[in-house]
Parts: sequence; C-alpha cells; structure tokens
Amino acid sequence: MTPSLTRADVQARLSDLPGWVLLVDRLHPAYDGTDPDTARRVATAVLGVGDTLPEVHVRNGVVGVRTISTGHVTTADLAVATAIEAAASSVGGVHVPVTTSYTDLGIDTADDMRIAPFWAAVLGYEWTGDPDALNDPFGTRLGVWFQVTDGAATGRNRPHVDVSVLPERAESRVRAVIEAGGRLVTDEFAPRWWVLADADGNEACVCTEEGRGL
Repeated sequence: MTPSLTRADVQARLSDLPGWVLLVDRLHPAYDGTDPDTARRVATAVLGVGDTLPEVHVRNGVVGVRTISTGHVTTADLAVATAIEAAASSVGGVHVPVTTSYTDLGIDTADDMRIAPFWAAVLGYEWTGDPDALNDPFGTRLGVWFQVTDGAATGRNRPHVDVSVLPERAESRVRAVIEAGGRLVTDEFAPRWWVLADADGNEACVCTEEGRGL
C-alpha cells in the first residue's frame, strides 16, 4: 500500500504542478474549455491516463478534473497528476483558476450508529457500518457525516452545512455570507473553519484544507 502524504508534503510537491490545488483529499486542475474542440481533446486525453479513470467534467467553458479520493493523497496520486498534466498539455490544455468547492451535511448526534441507517435509506446512500460517513454511490451529491456531541444540541438545529473551499477563497466567502445577512458565530478555529448562521439560527461552516487530517 502506498503511504499517505502529509498536507505539507502534498503542497510542496504541487510546486512542480502549477495550476493544481489540493482540496478535500483530491488533486484538482482546471483547463480552458471555451473552445469545444479543445475541451473535447483535453477531456479525452485526460481520460486516457492510467488504469484508474480520474473524474472529468466539462461545464461553463471549463474542463474540471479531480483525482479519485481514497481518503488521503499518496505519491501514486501525484504520479497520476503528473501524467494528466502531460496529457492535457500535449493537446493544448491551458490552465484556468480552480473554483471547485465541496458541500457536506454534518449532523450532530449523541449516537451516530443509531441514526446512520435512517439517513442512508432516505438518501439512497451506502452505509457499511462506518460511523464517520455515508457513501454516495454516484459521488455527485452531498457528503454526509455525523458529529458526535454530548447529549442534545441546544440553541441550534442539529444538521449543518459544511462548505470546503480553497484557503485563499475562504475569507471572501465568509464576508459574502455576512453581507448577505448572515452572522459570524465564531472564528475561533479559523483558518480551518468559520461557523456562521442565518437569521433563523441555522448554521453553516466555511472550511479549508487547513482543517483536514492530512
């Protein structure tokens, strides 16, 4: 098994891959896809790399790519990224800023094992007994995880939304939320995450890779 890398190691090695970023245990580039022919060439070239297909989408003039998530980043993932970059460059791929973000639903509970089957059934997700998270079999919908708390949560709803963004975009996202009528609950954990709430007290967190376990 290829050992996982620390977040610092990954960031250092990405210096050899300008235009690539780390977000939620995956490596991401984005290429200019405003010309449909170029977009098709880049997407086809990327999908021809390696035995494990990366995830590719073409949307709004951008060819977005992300490596497959195994919960950590390894030297093998970086090798795949290097091969993807070479393939995209060979057909005229030009980088554009990565704007990817991820949205998760966190649910506070005193007993995650008790409520996980319900959420798996209602969402059509898979649950194998791992109390940490449910699995979307299509990999395209909200991530769902459980936050074990001591007893009943008070003063706020149990579900909350986590939005993971690139570190350089986090503070502007927080400002936008506040300008839109939200309030800052706490920035105690920034720059790992900020807790915000709407006028009804429903909470959401803006998170960065700083808060992850790599």
